Amino acid sequence: MNPPFPGKYKANGSPAEVMEDMPEPEDDAGIGADCPSCDDITGHDILKEQAKGSGTDYLVRCLTCSKVHTIQVRPPRAVEIPFILSEGPSTELVKIDIDADERLSIGDFFEQAEAMWEINRIEDKENQSRKSLLASKISRINATRADVLRVRLTLTKGEVSISSHVNVPRDTTFKGGSLYDFAGETWRIRAIHTGEGRTMKGTVTAQNIKRVYLHEVKQEEKPRQPRTEKERRQAWKEGRLGYNPNPIKKEIANKPEQKPARRNMQRKKKKRI
Repeated sequence: MNPPFPGKYKANGSPAEVMEDMPEPEDDAGIGADCPSCDDITGHDILKEQAKGSGTDYLVRCLTCSKVHTIQVRPPRAVEIPFILSEGPSTELVKIDIDADERLSIGDFFEQAEAMWEINRIEDKENQSRKSLLASKISRINATRADVLRVRLTLTKGEVSISSHVNVPRDTTFKGGSLYDFAGETWRIRAIHTGEGRTMKGTVTAQNIKRVYLHEVKQEEKPRQPRTEKERRQAWKEGRLGYNPNPIKKEIANKPEQKPARRNMQRKKKKRI
């Protein structure tokens, strides 16, 4: 008979804390458990197991002192924790059941409502911020959307600047100096603010960006669209036609092939001599 999961157990059934200076029991030494007679974690043989509610009782014998005792294995109780989920300007309060003995930390990721979230604040029962805490001691958790990020933008046209934003996947990159299409217009990324400074030419992922500064692209900077078939073929060679690998226009490609017109050949009469 095997326990539901391997490891060390206390006599009361809860998983024992693993000590760095405590050697793991050998595979042939049964399961590691807290022996009340040896006052130590020793190897045990399982003599009998019996289901008890949602858990199991194990009758075991210590391999060191032959003491027979019972180990109670019970699933941890669940606690209900309020989570404040933030996505851009919108927030939502949800309550999630967490195992009481689970430790949560700032920076942990979890799934909720088919989305990924990252914990950025944990408060204890006294509403004090903590970096890591057991679920049973938590009063509230704040988390932000992690798979889709909101990147702030500053758009500048001449002397006028406005603020906006764009929602992008977490691994999206922005490169300083490159062109960027937004709101039906083409802009140039002049600078990227990361919180630690600005970069004019570097590449930064969305999760590390505080703000992106975009300037209007002048007419002469905008890429000229090909007009003739020769220009289209050249643009195709340079990869400027996007996903369409065919340098021939669709209307030309779909147009039925025309047969060459027959010329009326008139036979010349031979002059009689």
